[in-house]
Amino acid sequence: MSGRTRNEGTRTRALADQKRGQDAETLAATFLAQQGLVVVARNVRNRYGEIDIIARDGDALVFVEVRLRGSSAFGGAAASISTQKQQRLWRAAERYLAELGQEPPCRFDAVLLETLDGERLHWQRDILHASH
Repeated sequence: MSGRTRNEGTRTRALADQKRGQDAETLAATFLAQQGLVVVARNVRNRYGEIDIIARDGDALVFVEVRLRGSSAFGGAAASISTQKQQRLWRAAERYLAELGQEPPCRFDAVLLETLDGERLHWQRDILHASH
C-alpha cells in the first residue's frame, strides 16, 4: 500500500492543476504585455466570479479569461468558456467597474493555451458582446 488516501491524491491533483493554471496565466500576462497591453491586475475575485487578468489596451480596459486545455477533445480551450462562464465573467466585470467608479471602454478577450510552452497560444479578442 502506498500510504496515501484518496483525499490526499485528490488534493495533490488539485494543487497541480492550480499550479498549471497559475503558470498559464503568467504565460498569458507575459504574452499580452509583449503585444503592448499593460496588465493592471490578476486574479480579481468578487462575489460574481474571478477575472484572470485585467489589462489596459490604450484607453480600453480588457478583461481576459485564460484557458489551458491539453486536448482538443470536447472542443478544446475555447469550448470550455461556457455560456454560464461568460455570464459570470460579465457580472464580475460589472462589479469591478462599479468599484472602480468609472466605466472606460471595455472588451473581453480570451487567451487559449494547449500547452504550457507557449507554442500554441491563441489570443481571441472581443469574445463577449453587449448582448449580455
